[in-house]
Amino acid sequence: MTIPDLTLNDGMTVPVLAFGTYRLNGASGADSIRDAITVGYRGLDSAFNYENEGAVGKAVRDSGIARQDLRIASKLPGRHHAFDEAIATVEESLYRAQLDYYDLYYIHWPNPAQNRYVEAWRALIEARKRGMIRSVAVCNFLPEYIQRLIDETGVAPSINQVELSPYFPQDELRAWHAAHGIATQAWSPLGRANKLISDPLLGKIAERLDKSIPQVVLRWHHQVGAIPIPKAASRARQIENMSIFDFSLTDEDMASIATLARPDGRTFDQNPARYEEF
Repeated sequence: MTIPDLTLNDGMTVPVLAFGTYRLNGASGADSIRDAITVGYRGLDSAFNYENEGAVGKAVRDSGIARQDLRIASKLPGRHHAFDEAIATVEESLYRAQLDYYDLYYIHWPNPAQNRYVEAWRALIEARKRGMIRSVAVCNFLPEYIQRLIDETGVAPSINQVELSPYFPQDELRAWHAAHGIATQAWSPLGRANKLISDPLLGKIAERLDKSIPQVVLRWHHQVGAIPIPKAASRARQIENMSIFDFSLTDEDMASIATLARPDGRTFDQNPARYEEF
């Protein structure tokens, strides 16, 4: 099973659906990540704070898939936004995973109250110059934060990874990304810890299509132009989640799903304007 690719604004290609590794740790986590690679995932999303970069590296080595065929990502934590600390953190991420480079490296959260995200961005740009990173990206950035990065460094992120689901579709942010050539990536695409995957409206669409609700939701992400990164420990669920390219949602389906948007759609109220992650 093959997942199509998307070309980013810096020329690098990434799969239009990647594999999330949050809470996949240790030997069992490495086994699950290896299984995901084996069934066809080529994009792997991790973070320094997930404490599983080693498991990701182990899975990559055990998978038998050539390194250049994978797109492996990690993220810089808020406590290491200072330039020298950021460089050292990228190096440590590589040591943990036993990799020579990351395809993508993100600033995990902007932490605007600390006001060091531009410094962290300069560090990621430098790490890219040194060959440690192929593409620099951000997570959870508001448009004004991204614009500041561009204004002060001349470098736009390739991706902004944000919370996104039918309950929180982020229409305005996605439109801003599209206008600026920045890809939208979705964390918690299946609405972790809320009722999205048991929603009656989605259930009716899934029943008509003979698909599961997660498949309908992930297909919705694909059709709005976002890159979902679902996590699944079991091989069966991994295959289910990536099996979204043999059907389409109709315009009527998309319009119905649009009615699920809600003002309080964030799962944990992690508003980047005030949320701080360390």
